[in-house]
Amino acid sequence: MASDKKLVEAVTSMDVDFAQWYTDVVKKAELCDYASVKGCMVIKPAGYALWENIQKELDKWFKETGVENVYMPMFIPEGLLQKEKDHVEGFAPEVAWVTHGGLEPLQERLCVRPTSETLFCDFYANDIHSYRDLPRLYNQWCSVVRWEKTTRPFLRSREFLWQEGHTAHATAEEAQERTEQMLNLYADFCEKVLAIPVIRGRKTDKEKFAGAEATYTIEALMHDGKALQSGTSHNFGDGFAKAFGIQFADKDNSLKYVHQTSWGMSTRIIGAIIMVHGDDNGLVLPPKIAPTQVMIVPIQQKKEGILNKAYELKSRLSAAGFRVKADDSDKSPGWKFSECEMRGIPLRVEIGPKDLENNQAVLVRRDTHEKTAVALDQLEAQTERMLETIQRDMFERAKAHRDTHTYEAVDYDSFVKVINEKPGFVKAMWCGCRECEDKIKEDTGATSRCMPFKQEQLADTCVCCGKSAAKMVYWGRAY
Repeated sequence: MASDKKLVEAVTSMDVDFAQWYTDVVKKAELCDYASVKGCMVIKPAGYALWENIQKELDKWFKETGVENVYMPMFIPEGLLQKEKDHVEGFAPEVAWVTHGGLEPLQERLCVRPTSETLFCDFYANDIHSYRDLPRLYNQWCSVVRWEKTTRPFLRSREFLWQEGHTAHATAEEAQERTEQMLNLYADFCEKVLAIPVIRGRKTDKEKFAGAEATYTIEALMHDGKALQSGTSHNFGDGFAKAFGIQFADKDNSLKYVHQTSWGMSTRIIGAIIMVHGDDNGLVLPPKIAPTQVMIVPIQQKKEGILNKAYELKSRLSAAGFRVKADDSDKSPGWKFSECEMRGIPLRVEIGPKDLENNQAVLVRRDTHEKTAVALDQLEAQTERMLETIQRDMFERAKAHRDTHTYEAVDYDSFVKVINEKPGFVKAMWCGCRECEDKIKEDTGATSRCMPFKQEQLADTCVCCGKSAAKMVYWGRAY
């Protein structure tokens, strides 16, 4: 039995050292590995399969709203990047530059895209002429490079995968509607598919995207009480359009600037899945996104009929539409159980000699470890019911964790005390001044996560300065 426990024993308990637990799980579940380029990662099959499922589902949702996929170059000429002042200043510290082509120095440096606003704007300036060309609803799936100083697998790496939507509209109202539509799409995706509850709201001006008129965000709470920005949607107004000369002839034949949006979700959402749902045995994956939903483990598989029955059950479940595998390796059952748990497979089906005699299989939930004996003729129906229950229960557990780790503060002493002693979100009123945001960050390390759409009047005064309050804000320490 000792050898069966090796996988789990190699994982640091999350309550002892959450950062080390995270690293252990990423490595032991074989989601990714370190690359020879510092700060970059090799996404292994298990990790990439997760991203493929996220990509497939999101892409379907995008297209249902009229979005089309395109692809832009990965290089941005320096002159193009500098056209929008706030934008270039916001990204300058993270930009990687190409200075040579082969052995020849380039006449103009090329930036490896940290994001593609300037590329889309340059394209739209030549592509959009009339109101008939609008709206433009484009998205691209690609990688971007940001030269981060401190990196962690999935959460912050120098190259990461994402999608970035870039839309152009005839009116400010249309752009605002699309901005909020995509933010709500991300929120629904996180809650309904990833089982991650989120707070929807607007970023403060200090925290908004460089060059944006307004940035909207979904914020999730990790198991350790830190926040993770999990998806953003930006309204650019006509600022980029004016910088790049993106105009169209309207119905009255007057020239007008377009209004633009941008929105994105990246592989850091895999980090959120790990940190919201994982436990000391490894990953716990929501069934809707798990690459393998069901693992069939034959017990005493060398005995007559066991492997054949396992294969038969696999075929039946596959035909019923489940993503299923059978572990017919020569490892011990204990090792197989441990590996299933480490990889976060939602449901394990055990079939052994006694089960065969009783015409049953044993179903084991990954999230609760609960075992249920199921008649073989009920296997498909019970598997579907159990996966639906697991998906729902995982969301409810994550929501309960977030709600019990969300606090309120109405004066600065209690705010500082809660931030320092109780990891989680803190709801508090804010006057709207940058100075108070700066002071809170300097004193506590916490930042404004968002001004939620659902506002509450907790007090009449700002938690920091005592002046008249403008907004209720979620605050917290974040990844």
